Amino acid sequence: MTQESLSPAPQESLTVHVDGAVAAPGVYTLPPDSRVNDAVQVAGGALPEAETGAVNLADKLSDGVKIYLPTSGEAPLQSATGLTDGGAAPGQVSTGGANVLVNLNTATAEELQTLPKVGPVLASNIISWREEHGGFKNIEELDQVSGIGPATMENLRGLVTL
Repeated sequence: MTQESLSPAPQESLTVHVDGAVAAPGVYTLPPDSRVNDAVQVAGGALPEAETGAVNLADKLSDGVKIYLPTSGEAPLQSATGLTDGGAAPGQVSTGGANVLVNLNTATAEELQTLPKVGPVLASNIISWREEHGGFKNIEELDQVSGIGPATMENLRGLVTL
């Protein structure tokens, strides 16, 4: 095997959903090294009523996430699934006021799927590992779950808790 066959193919673009207090909410395709600020700019920029301090505009994007830019005074997240009054979907990179972490030891498959790059199969693998090992004792154990490699682990690290 050559080194090239061991490395994943470089991602050519990211597709993200930008919603909330931006001029043109919608789904956009961006270069792979894009940040939340790039997505906000592509969506026409923040509206005057946007609370840009509630999101990390320097956060790196991953494919398939939703970025929700709240308005000033908008209520923070209301549930453990990441839903907000503003209609943002779970698993978004940026949230209205607070980041709601997904608990690895109690989350349902649906809640786990709110995380970036976690679909039904990976959610099932996380739950199976949790049941087989009596729960997660630390977040680093997540990398022992089948289907979670270094890149996915890095994406999930700041979005999960015990």
